Amino acid sequence: MTDTDIGLWGVPLAILGGAIRVSTPFLFVSLGECLTERSGRINLGLEGTLVFGAMAGYAIAYETGSAWAGVLAAAIAGSVFGLVHGFMCSLPRVNDIAIGIALMLLGMGLAFFFGKPYIQPVAPDLPAIEFGLWSDLPQVQAALRVNVLFLIGAALAVFLWWVFRATRVGLIVRVVGDSTDAARAMGLRPNQVRIASTAVGGALAGVAGSYLSLYYPGSWNEGISSGQGLMAVALVIFARWNPINCFLAAMLFGGAGALGPALQSVGVTSGYYLFYAAPYVLTLGMLIATSSTTRALTGAPGELSITK
Repeated sequence: MTDTDIGLWGVPLAILGGAIRVSTPFLFVSLGECLTERSGRINLGLEGTLVFGAMAGYAIAYETGSAWAGVLAAAIAGSVFGLVHGFMCSLPRVNDIAIGIALMLLGMGLAFFFGKPYIQPVAPDLPAIEFGLWSDLPQVQAALRVNVLFLIGAALAVFLWWVFRATRVGLIVRVVGDSTDAARAMGLRPNQVRIASTAVGGALAGVAGSYLSLYYPGSWNEGISSGQGLMAVALVIFARWNPINCFLAAMLFGGAGALGPALQSVGVTSGYYLFYAAPYVLTLGMLIATSSTTRALTGAPGELSITK
């Protein structure tokens, strides 16, 4: 391959590699929120859960010397936030949106307080699989260096799609999300199902945070999230509460987030920073595109607060 060919393929390869890297936290947070919302509850506290998960994962990975121990700790921390959110929202006359905002602020505040000693220390990174070793080109190798969590997230998207479509557990979550009265008539306990769903959703958001601190960008700092937890809520609405669509939408967000670094990697030094705003512009555009009265709530669970 000539230098000209490398130049032509440089930006697409950089965007592909960047999309895989950037999309992974979006993927985990959106899958967790998809499960939570399919049970009839919305969690706007995911930003705080993600940031606290990033701090907890980094701290435990540094203290133990194991990145996977950090991922487990982040998942546990996220599930605790999910349990608190789910339990509080099960109380009478409690608004899940207000509780989510409160927990978002709490999670970010706790992460900033407990995470200060870990801003400088270096924790071990999560492993990646080198799918590009067949090529001599560093651009191909970099683009096909895939973190294990991305592969787990892709498999999880398919698994959740299958669970919702073909299993009793998925049917229970869908029934509870569509009608509390119908669920109770079937002998189900809606609050318990929603608490469990919110806890699992929080655990996945915590895993997303650990990816940020332990792989990309691979450090802990107070501005690590950049609003990805909140953007994931919009992503789930755009994906119409479908796990497979969540994967595709996460890749779209990842590609948008990779535009700026991709242009910088091929020598574009003027104006490339404007493309760093692409994910936020895309979020705004998706919300506008899906806000029509005929499309906004298509596929939305009936008990979700935004449908009432």
